[in-house]
Amino acid sequence: MKIRKAENKDAKKIVELLSQVLELHAEIRADIFNSGTTKYNEKEVIKMLEDEKNHIFVAVDENDSAVGYAMCQLKNTYENSNMHPFKILYIDDICVDEKFKGRHIGTALFEYAEKAAEKLGCYEITLNVWEGNSNARAFYDKMGMKPKRTEMEMIIGGKNGVG
Repeated sequence: MKIRKAENKDAKKIVELLSQVLELHAEIRADIFNSGTTKYNEKEVIKMLEDEKNHIFVAVDENDSAVGYAMCQLKNTYENSNMHPFKILYIDDICVDEKFKGRHIGTALFEYAEKAAEKLGCYEITLNVWEGNSNARAFYDKMGMKPKRTEMEMIIGGKNGVG
């Protein structure tokens, strides 16, 4: 297995993997996520690949076919006058194809993103994990991530947030 920067030819597979992520999120929070959809479509992924603030990496098999990705965005705090200026590598998603889980591909993708963050001069890596996604939470804990802040919610209009 090799990890490299994503290319336009990877966009279709990335969207397939985005579907796996969405279905997991829809299972956890059906009140928020629409099953059968994806966060981005193929054209949007290709456009993201052209934007220098996006850093998308893929793990590929021996046929150079993507089996996982780390979708990252370079951010900074320069717009906030109340914070010290620094760069952030925000991990929007890490996904490994269900057929390839258990092979440490997620770890390799995370470590690749970490090295990219160092090369880019980032102060930190940040990400979000949905409550109920205990596997992701355990993975990021294992990678050395620590909670930075807690986002809280109160659903209005019913126990399931629908109504």
